[in-house]
Amino acid sequence: MLSITVGATESFDEAEGKFVSTGGTVVELEHSLVSLSKWEAIHEKPFLGKSSKSPEELLSYVSCMLVTKNPAGNFPDNLSKENLEAINEYINAKMTATWFSEQPGAPQTREVITAELIYYWMTVFQIPFECENWHLNRLFTLIRICNVKQSKPKKMSQAEAARQRAELNAARRAQYGTSG
Repeated sequence: MLSITVGATESFDEAEGKFVSTGGTVVELEHSLVSLSKWEAIHEKPFLGKSSKSPEELLSYVSCMLVTKNPAGNFPDNLSKENLEAINEYINAKMTATWFSEQPGAPQTREVITAELIYYWMTVFQIPFECENWHLNRLFTLIRICNVKQSKPKKMSQAEAARQRAELNAARRAQYGTSG
């Protein structure tokens, strides 16, 4: 969850010799499946993917992310540049320690991902619906782990194994400054 102060005014306190923020409203935002679902219900198009969104649609998504009940003022109009940067950073955060090794040449899916498809994946993998409030990237990681763990392991070809060993050896040589 992200907490930001919206509508604060900044002034210089000469006695302290620093800038201080006064006023404003603290709001909490959540980039989750629930937020995605709300936005798609309003705009009737997928949020995720390559299609561009207008500034109004992006502000609408920020409104859908709002967890705080009835914030004072018109909260989306009072967002500062710093608020928007913090929101963007929060949305793009990995939110997990899990990492995946990408297979070169692995096919990229062209499937359009919507909230309903994510709910389907949650159902298939028996992920509790309470997870709909998790950060969306964390939920995607869990879904991907479920998919990897339930699929049969692929055997690496001899060429792939040789390439992987060569890359590891090259990285080790560079790390330790040796020639072989």
